[in-house]
Amino acid sequence: MAKSSIRYFLTFSGKDIKRPVLWEMSRKYEVIYDIRTVSVGPELGIIALELSGEAKVIESAVVWLRKQGVQVDPVF
Repeated sequence: MAKSSIRYFLTFSGKDIKRPVLWEMSRKYEVIYDIRTVSVGPELGIIALELSGEAKVIESAVVWLRKQGVQVDPVF
């Protein structure tokens, strides 16, 4: 299958800021994440990252992140 690379902004809030969600995602789905920039405060965290892998696997990983309470927005 063809490999894809897609950039996203992830927004975390509350207790999820300290949870290793990206590590959990990478263990569950065969995707590579490349963190581009991060801004974390006491109540809010924003990560710009690129996910690489098969398009369907990336899509599944994004769905999983959203189910974990992470706001996921593609970068256009």
